[in-house]
Amino acid sequence: MLTIKSRCWICMLPVWHASVGICSWCERKLLLDQPRCLRCALPAETVCSTCHACQQIPFSWQGTIAAANYLPPLSKLLHQFKFSSQTALAAMLSRLILLNYLRYRRHYLWQKPDIVVAVPLHPKRYQQRGFNQSDLLARPLARWLACQYESNVIRCTKLTTTQHTLDRASRQRNLGQVYDVTASLSGKHVALVDDVVTTGATAREIVRLLQQQQVASVQVWCLCRTL
Repeated sequence: MLTIKSRCWICMLPVWHASVGICSWCERKLLLDQPRCLRCALPAETVCSTCHACQQIPFSWQGTIAAANYLPPLSKLLHQFKFSSQTALAAMLSRLILLNYLRYRRHYLWQKPDIVVAVPLHPKRYQQRGFNQSDLLARPLARWLACQYESNVIRCTKLTTTQHTLDRASRQRNLGQVYDVTASLSGKHVALVDDVVTTGATAREIVRLLQQQQVASVQVWCLCRTL
């Protein structure tokens, strides 16, 4: 008799390998190939390089990859991963980001990064949680793509109010002089990994510091994009 060792995290149907973590039926339900603005990753009627929102307030980086919208069931899985220490979800969630990156690289000729970096946590918050969810997403992506990965290139130096509890204006004010870059990344193509992009305030602050380092380009990769 065949022993089932791995099941889909959403519907509990068998999957062929634990790192996949999600069956093909549930994967289709997530709408990973939903048309999006290539700059900010908000949904669009058709794939576009600059949506109306980006024309009003353009992001300062080359493009954004989001696996899916911040909606169930993915938002529930992310919550379990982030706040209930379900770190076994990391490989499956990273794979969803990877699938979209490979699609963007194939169809839109996106630059392969030289280095992958993760949005950091403040040491006190890291101690409380025991891990950095963005770090756990970034590590397998760098390994699968044979890119350099450095966990401490970006540091969080100021303990701030958690971003998801704030409104848009407060998010912007909350991030002044929070991060620093500890190594030279001049001339490198960088992929910055976060779990969720909402207003883009965190990414803007880090990308600003990276651009001061004269990086060649920055892409922002996230699991979910809030609407």
